[in-house]
Amino acid sequence: MISIGYIIAGLLLLILGGEMLVKSSVGLSFKMNLSKLIIGMTVVSFATSAPELIVSLKAALDNHPAIALGNVIGSNIANIALVLGLTAIIAPLAVTKDFYKMNWPMLVLVSVLLYVFLKNDLVLSRIEGGLLFISLIVFIYIMISKYRKQKDTFDDDEVDDDLAQVGYGKIFIWLAIGGFSLWLGSEWLVKGAIDIAHKFKVSERVISVSMIALGTSIPELAASIIAALKKEKAISLGNLIGSNIFNIASVLGVTALIKPIPVEAGDLALLDFDIFWMLAIAIGLLPLVLLPKKMEINWFKGLVLFAAYLSFIYLTFTAVG
Repeated sequence: MISIGYIIAGLLLLILGGEMLVKSSVGLSFKMNLSKLIIGMTVVSFATSAPELIVSLKAALDNHPAIALGNVIGSNIANIALVLGLTAIIAPLAVTKDFYKMNWPMLVLVSVLLYVFLKNDLVLSRIEGGLLFISLIVFIYIMISKYRKQKDTFDDDEVDDDLAQVGYGKIFIWLAIGGFSLWLGSEWLVKGAIDIAHKFKVSERVISVSMIALGTSIPELAASIIAALKKEKAISLGNLIGSNIFNIASVLGVTALIKPIPVEAGDLALLDFDIFWMLAIAIGLLPLVLLPKKMEINWFKGLVLFAAYLSFIYLTFTAVG
């Protein structure tokens, strides 16, 4: 029970830290006279990836690479199969052309690159992490250039205009709270996950792709379901895909730059099982979107995605775990 308490407390602190970091970063960005376009596509995106980054970095530095990799792979599976699936069951989601022109190709590219890099020598090296991160910078540059020409298509709901009026004092208090919460949350989450893995005699990989990944996806899941039930705008497919791109290219990219991430002998299921599920769900999105109803994720497609997530979790604990 103490271990579960560590995990729950760690997740709550990570959620708090992430919120504080986003608010302080956006407030500071307004002080620097950055446009809402730049803030939305860079500052907010990087700040919302901070909890996953801190957890993966903490795990890697503490020599628990399975948690670093499993956290990202499991989160990417949960974001699409669980969050998108359940949201679509409640209310259909419309899909824009940007999906197959920009977002989906980039998601598949970084997903395949991650697999190739890891399969090659069972380690994500500093050079490979750097290549992933550079690919993200190039992608962001192309997206910003595109949206500058089509300002009416940019969705900046995540950028709160009120934060432009916040003073420096409050910004730095938020930053301090956010930084401390992220640090302590990562400490407790990783400690709890390792303890549970040892007590229940399952691998750290199993705990990270299931429990930790599910925990880090709960805020998006809760917000999306509440919005769908209220018939308000739920999280978009573009946002979920963007989150998955950042998870691979930013979270694992930066972590590998600081410390290479190996796939250890006892965790080969990350490459032989987990990452194939991540790739299959990412690649399978295209035919799912293009099938009738075209350019819409309806309740039936959502059900298919949700069933895929339940199958992944079941097999993780039985056939593989």
